[in-house]
Amino acid sequence: MSLRNSSRRRGMMAEINVVPYIDVMLVLVVILMVAAPFVNPSVVNLPSVNKASNAPEKIVEVIVYPDGRMALRSGKLMIPTDMPGLVNAVREAQADDTKTPVVISADKDVRYEDVINVMKALQRAEIERVGLSLKVERPAATR
Repeated sequence: MSLRNSSRRRGMMAEINVVPYIDVMLVLVVILMVAAPFVNPSVVNLPSVNKASNAPEKIVEVIVYPDGRMALRSGKLMIPTDMPGLVNAVREAQADDTKTPVVISADKDVRYEDVINVMKALQRAEIERVGLSLKVERPAATR
């Protein structure tokens, strides 16, 4: 009979003591709060941009639209796959001076890949001065 009484007393315990876990978590929070001011944020070396002393008199502006079309500011629209046509149009616009800067304009809805493809095509054509415009003002005819 004594065996039955002792086995009944050793029943499964259905409670978990979470106080030690809470204590450990509070200590970790305090350590992080104390250590946070001593952590240096990572520094990103960004290129510096100096303001040009005078703006170029003539630029060739390539506009890339969200649907993939491309155009010169003063020219006709081209389909996305007509990169050779775009390069030829840029070369014609630069006919008198090959050092005329080419500016690529695209708004925030344009896929990054489309802009990079235009830049790569201009690089392959050995066009020296290629830059990016920060804001696009769309012509009234294409709105």
